[in-house]
Amino acid sequence: MGSEPSATAAGTIDVGGDLTVNRLGFGAMRITGEGIWGDPQDREQAKATLRRAVELGINFIDTADSYGPEVSETLIAEALHPYPDDVVIATKGGLTRPAAGRWDADGRPTHLREACEGSLRRLRLDQIPLYQFHRPDPRVPLSDSIGTLVELKAEGKIRHIGVSNFSEEQLRDAQALTPVVSVQNRYNVGDRSSESMLDLCSQEGIVFIPWAPIQETDKKAAVRAAAERLGVDPRQVVLAWLLQHSTQMLPIPGTGSPEHLEANVAAASLDLTAEELSAIATGG
Repeated sequence: MGSEPSATAAGTIDVGGDLTVNRLGFGAMRITGEGIWGDPQDREQAKATLRRAVELGINFIDTADSYGPEVSETLIAEALHPYPDDVVIATKGGLTRPAAGRWDADGRPTHLREACEGSLRRLRLDQIPLYQFHRPDPRVPLSDSIGTLVELKAEGKIRHIGVSNFSEEQLRDAQALTPVVSVQNRYNVGDRSSESMLDLCSQEGIVFIPWAPIQETDKKAAVRAAAERLGVDPRQVVLAWLLQHSTQMLPIPGTGSPEHLEANVAAASLDLTAEELSAIATGG
């Protein structure tokens, strides 16, 4: 690998058929304060991390109004606006943060409309390229929540609709109302409960965005062995595994540190052997 890692090494993926991004993105949850609550300890470092992400070829940035709340979106605009032409900002609505440690679902149409319009203001956008419903609200019919996003799309405030924390049945219900271009579910080497969802996304050309992509990294002997062979951190190995496991995968590792960011991006250039890929996949 060269001295300057690049997200271009991950290859590209199309979001919605008309937005092409490099297949290693940036999750902007951890540029906020501890517990994803309030401002980061160092706002300038958080903004420097965002700018460094773009310098390293990352052009897909994932956030949500609930990160902070509102802090992540505000920092993204402060650091990157006016956005480079190829940068795609994805955000989410449907969770509220009444207190630190609280993540409450709110899928009411009135809330989702207010959330989307708040995100537009904070991000300084006329249209959100990818707006994702953060989590189904059991108190609100899914058709009401998704229907609101369909209305916002018709008004030009949303370009594409994605979903997060969805089951396959919920995805099918949403698809009956509108095209869904992405699914963001928890997925990593230790939690592959969404493997069938990943398969579905691969069959239908839907982008699969794994959240918590580097959890439980050190528990895998096969991950540690590959890291030792390559002379890298185990977290880089699991990111490389995600990229090589499925071409529909768009990992979004997050960090508030430019140094950690560079290590994450360097994972795009790692080449795991077929034996390593298999050993990690089978839980070795």
